[in-house]
Amino acid sequence: MKESKYKHLKATETDAFLIGAGIMSSTLATLLIELFPEWKIQISERRNSAAEESSSSLNNAGTGHSGYCELNYTPEDAHGNIDISKAIAVHKAFSKSIEFWQYLIEAGKINSDIHTITKHISFVSGEKNVDYLFRRWEAMTKSDAFEDLEYFSKNEDLLKIIPLMMEGRDINSPCAITVHDGYDIDYGKITKYLIQNLHEHNVDINKNHEVIDLYKIGNKWQVIQKNLVTNEISKIEAKFVFIGAGGAAITLLEKSEIPEASGYAGFPVSGEWLICENQQVVEKHFSKVYGRPSVGSPPMSTPHLDLRTINGKHCLLFGPYAGMSTKFLKYGNWTDFFKSIRINNIGVLLDAGARNLGLTKYLIKELFKTKAGRFNVLKEYYPNANQKDWKRSVAGQRVQVIKRVNGKGVIEFGTELVTAKDGSLACLLGASPGAATSVKVMLDVIETCFNMNDATKEKLSKMIPTYGKK
Repeated sequence: MKESKYKHLKATETDAFLIGAGIMSSTLATLLIELFPEWKIQISERRNSAAEESSSSLNNAGTGHSGYCELNYTPEDAHGNIDISKAIAVHKAFSKSIEFWQYLIEAGKINSDIHTITKHISFVSGEKNVDYLFRRWEAMTKSDAFEDLEYFSKNEDLLKIIPLMMEGRDINSPCAITVHDGYDIDYGKITKYLIQNLHEHNVDINKNHEVIDLYKIGNKWQVIQKNLVTNEISKIEAKFVFIGAGGAAITLLEKSEIPEASGYAGFPVSGEWLICENQQVVEKHFSKVYGRPSVGSPPMSTPHLDLRTINGKHCLLFGPYAGMSTKFLKYGNWTDFFKSIRINNIGVLLDAGARNLGLTKYLIKELFKTKAGRFNVLKEYYPNANQKDWKRSVAGQRVQVIKRVNGKGVIEFGTELVTAKDGSLACLLGASPGAATSVKVMLDVIETCFNMNDATKEKLSKMIPTYGKK
């Protein structure tokens, strides 16, 4: 049926077709031209510029996620045991990104102004949370990955390290932090550098183009895209397709109709920041401070107070505050969620909703939170905050992955890679930890979808020295 609809269109042939010009597709394309320089590669982007959705500096945390400060990566079970396995996995994944970016910098393919050094801090208050943080620190420092993580709970130490957050705070209320030097990353800038480098390697970047359908004939994918400026419809024939379209990926995965897509669904979660540009306030905070997430909240809602550089100017960001939206992209459509509902996933959606009423209640509560209510959350971290110094800004749009596991609807809070059995298509779903682990995730795509001979592995080892090593 699809073929008859687009049969009149003449196809342009390519080896790999990547959907979305964000950090994921640009990273994959960069790896592919290093490994297979003879390949023809095309990237399709619905916006008029790269990195305007999840990779934009305002639409993500900007954190070089290395597992040190993110408390949602170290859950505590009912018996008080703290699991640090995810923190270790994220740490290893981010290390791969650092190695690859360093390779590209030394090769002159991207500039070195993609990051700044900043302290990664976990902050908690209250006796129960202080006890948790101390036990977390003890567990983490037993691992070689985190042996240099520091713990502080004395007021005189906290005043030196996080002066802004200690102003006006009750000194009798217990607080504690863990500290490590880490990275603030401009993922939008990395993406733009990668896209520029891809242009120089004759990779076609189709901006203002939206993929409206895709289907397979024989061993090749037929990708149908629409020029959003001229409304012209075109067809591309590709041996391999990667769907890295952020929140819109779930819809495109459904259009592919691969068996592996059955049972997947997505639920959109929006976000907002509070931003302070008052330099007298900004100059007192030189850290990325993560708190403990509220019970039932999605990972993207883990509160953090960050020093950030936006458009060359220092500012403080607090949030993000979770909200509800039916859009799958920040610049998407209100009908996105409803269009994603299929017969094979509606049961999964309903079952996941019934099993996660706490999350639903949390999102509804966030949606109806007043301006004063949002500001009160900030004051838990910065007691002397002045509401006049802070303005609201829309953050990125995320889509929580819901999948069928043993017949039940399960919410997947991390990233999920879905691939066709023959390796001809890969789709990345989810958001956290996202951009920080882009290199590791794209290595997973390459290992799953392509033949990895000794020559290919040797090339990867030159770019990423720890590739293939424990």
